[in-house]
Order: sequence, then C-alpha cells, then structure tokens
Amino acid sequence: MSPAFRRTALAVAVVLPAALLTGCSLVDSGGSCDGSGAARKDLAAQKVLSSPPDGASDPANYRDAGVSTGCDDDSAGPAWLHAGRVYAFPGTRQAVIDHYTRIAAAQGWHTGPAPQAGAACWTRTDDGRYLVLDVGFHLDAWSPVPDPGKGIGYEVTVGSNADGSRDGVSCTD
Repeated sequence: MSPAFRRTALAVAVVLPAALLTGCSLVDSGGSCDGSGAARKDLAAQKVLSSPPDGASDPANYRDAGVSTGCDDDSAGPAWLHAGRVYAFPGTRQAVIDHYTRIAAAQGWHTGPAPQAGAACWTRTDDGRYLVLDVGFHLDAWSPVPDPGKGIGYEVTVGSNADGSRDGVSCTD
C-alpha cells in the first residue's frame, strides 16, 4: 500500500464517521421544542380557548392567568405543543360539553372519540398543522390544582405535533 493511499484511508476513516454523526444532529426530526415559540403562540391564539360558556370564569387561584402554553419533548416521536386554559363554571359538565360542541362546529372542528369518559375531543387542520382540541374535567396535572369554588372546573386544550403532522395524533391519546 502506498503512503498516499494510507493517508487517504485514514482521513476517510476518521472524517467520514464524524461528518455523519454531526449531520445526524443537524437533522430536526420534530422531536425538540427548540424554535416552537411561534407555533405555541399560534395555538394560544385559537379562538376556542377564549370562548367559554356564559357564566364561566377563571378559577379563584388562577385570576387573569389566561392561556398557558408548553412543549413536551420527552418521547421518541415529535415534540407535543399545547396551549390550554382552565375555567370554573357554575353549571354541569354536560353543559360545558354541549357548549364546546356548538363552538367547535362553528369554528370548523370535527368530532372525534373522547380520550376518556365525560370528556370531549375534536380535530382540524389549520394552515397545514393538524390540531386536537380537548375539553376535560381531570385537573390534577395543573399546579396548583384549580379551585372552581362552588362550581366545576374544566380545561380546554389545543395541541399539535411540533412538526404539524398527524402522525400518532388522535383524540384517544
């Protein structure tokens, strides 16, 4: 083997794996929350989040909290973006679901199977992004847990994969 061939082979053996590994880290698979601020802002602007039934208000311990946003990137798939809001309501759970059923239909959402009993879910595509709208009554994940006073508490949430795809997204998640 000539010295030139050995140098070339050594350079390829060292440089090629490093280049491939570096290239892999530059490919965005949608699994990261980096750069998701604009998409989360768009989710927070969904009209349905600010369309509660008459009589609904912020829970006592969430006065003027408005819509909160977040991004979960702790799974193997795309990061999950979400925007949500909690409300206190003096009526029934069914009245909340009936209200959002009307609002969702008027805003172009399509009914999907509820993720859990007593909840409701809708889907739609907005500017190429597949969205899921959930209305639920289990508020244990909020910190602090919302205080609905003498009424009921509920949350309304819009979520999407960071890459906007429908992959792995459904109302039953």
